[in-house]
Amino acid sequence: MHAFEEQLVLFLQQLFDAIGWAGVVFAMAIESACIPLPSEVTMPLAGWMLVQAQGLPPMHLFWAGFWGAVGCTIGSVITYWIGALGGRPLVLKYGRYVFVTAHDLERADRWFSRYGEHAAFFSRLLPVVRTFISLPAGVARMNFLRFTVLSFVGSFLWCVALAAAGYVFGQHWRAVREFMRPFDIPIAIALLVLVAWYVRRHLQRARRESQPALD
Repeated sequence: MHAFEEQLVLFLQQLFDAIGWAGVVFAMAIESACIPLPSEVTMPLAGWMLVQAQGLPPMHLFWAGFWGAVGCTIGSVITYWIGALGGRPLVLKYGRYVFVTAHDLERADRWFSRYGEHAAFFSRLLPVVRTFISLPAGVARMNFLRFTVLSFVGSFLWCVALAAAGYVFGQHWRAVREFMRPFDIPIAIALLVLVAWYVRRHLQRARRESQPALD
């Protein structure tokens, strides 16, 4: 994993050298399109390379947050519409093969109707989760305008914070990633536990429904 991230760092350094802030937009759009290009690497590196190393004042960190959030929003919008236009019909047609039923979709719709705004905002402040929230939001067809605005605001705060950390640490910006790395594991484990619980619950339901009714 460490060697893989070092290759990512090299790629990002070349990208930022070539196109500057447009590279930040591109990298953050990739991350928000469900492709694991960690923002915990992209934004601290941007805070160092594109602000601190250029001798720019800290005020420019707000530009880092802005361009990072623009990239996040672009990737999130793309993924949202993939979920809304493609994912939902596929789930309705083939979802039963992966334990997802129309009833589950209805529950997801109700959940996003009630809690979607909180999820769209706060998920942008969490590692791992922030990468994948757009797809289920699209499948559940959360209000698109609210989703977009809240995704941008949450992403802006996340990107500013990471860029500021990179600015403070300077050439030692990798310490930001090392500090945040331990948070990835418990979040990933929690997601796997939720998936396992979901599958187990559906298997138990299917087993009960397959048993013949007693007279």
